[in-house]
Amino acid sequence: MGAKLDAIGLAVADLGVAVAFYRRLGVDFGDPVDPEGHGHAEADLGGGFRLLLDTVEGIQAFDPKFLPASGDPRASLAFRCSSPPAVDELYAELVKSGGIAHKAPWDAFWGQRYAQLRDPDGNGVDLYANI
Repeated sequence: MGAKLDAIGLAVADLGVAVAFYRRLGVDFGDPVDPEGHGHAEADLGGGFRLLLDTVEGIQAFDPKFLPASGDPRASLAFRCSSPPAVDELYAELVKSGGIAHKAPWDAFWGQRYAQLRDPDGNGVDLYANI
């Protein structure tokens, strides 16, 4: 009786906005994004791991009592960037295109250029690169 972590799922308000945000981070959802129209998109992240995006409305179709979390995220998705300047550039691009600024890029004491923001639904997104 074993289980293997296979995917991370996020509830989103607008599937198109969320897919566009994560595509800027290099996540490939392919086309069409939601062929059955169920408010669901998924992307292979490599190594058999997937990112799943589901609209709140889509989740409520099978779980009518579902309410999206509010407040600070309890978890974040972390994206490795190619260089410290890439962290700064991507952070600025994401904030300009709908991401929510949280902590601007800084040189962290653990040896990485690091930044924190929230996606358009408030989910945590961290960007980093080794210094």
